[in-house]
Amino acid sequence: MTAAPGNVELADDRPIALTVHRARPDRIFRRLAFAGGVSVLAIMLLVGIFLAIRASDALSVAGWSFFTEQAWEPDTGRFGIVAIIVGTILIALVAIIVAVPLASACALYITQFAPQRIRGTLISLVDLMAAIPSIVFGLWGFFWLQGEVVPVAKWISQNLGFIPIFAVRGADPNDPLAPTTVFTSSTFIAGLVVAMMVTPIITSIMREVFDQAPIGEREGALALGATRWSMITSVILPFGRAGMIGGSMLGLGRALGETIAVYIIISPVFEIQPRILENGAMSVSSLIALRYGEATQFGMSALMAAGLSLFLMTLAVNFAASFIVARSRSGASS
Repeated sequence: MTAAPGNVELADDRPIALTVHRARPDRIFRRLAFAGGVSVLAIMLLVGIFLAIRASDALSVAGWSFFTEQAWEPDTGRFGIVAIIVGTILIALVAIIVAVPLASACALYITQFAPQRIRGTLISLVDLMAAIPSIVFGLWGFFWLQGEVVPVAKWISQNLGFIPIFAVRGADPNDPLAPTTVFTSSTFIAGLVVAMMVTPIITSIMREVFDQAPIGEREGALALGATRWSMITSVILPFGRAGMIGGSMLGLGRALGETIAVYIIISPVFEIQPRILENGAMSVSSLIALRYGEATQFGMSALMAAGLSLFLMTLAVNFAASFIVARSRSGASS
């Protein structure tokens, strides 16, 4: 016990209760923000319930074969999503493998190397690229990128074709006049187009994370004689590692659900297609876009079951990304 001025005794270890009096605008904003967050969760829950109810008929008929059957013929009772899920994951993986290095380099250049006078322009261009409709990317990929990428796909197949995922059935490397159609409308080309679509999102997240790296640590590294690149590898990248992983997973979440661009490019096949350079692929979102108009009532229930699978898969990826970012040093400071 100690004696305070005025002969008032206070306990040293007694917690002091603090009362926060928020102004009215702050209380209104707090309630609006809370209502917005609850509304988002409620909408997601309603979407999940809607898909589950509409998919129940198809799931009750198919049972566990829904996750093992490759064919998609709902009206005959033979339908499943294993081939479609494999195609969805392969397209998303190709997109992420291309997009992450590109986004990392772009974010590092904007935050660490770009002159201040053009930095704002570069940020605006990246943000503008994220706003381009997916159908524009799809048309660009179909009419221009596909023709430019086919020679690259042929070279990869000829030199790395001994690896199963790079093999192409029907391709003859010794015949220069062999048709190139076996290389078009492939998982590889669809993945490249999706990569262009998710790169701006990943770049924006990485740029925000790199900007939050403690300036004291950056200046300290430079003061100790580190080069710019040494400072980046010793301060920037370790600080933003979890943010880079989280941003990549958020990009993966969008790549999994991309519809129109993939729908325009791929040639649909309903079998497991692990050869990414070969003609033919399929994704869940493209399946729904392809079969929605001609589906019977039961076929619509099967499409809803496929949509429910994609919904749960995307939720899992996004929750994992949020978990990683929230527990990172860079995420905790944001």
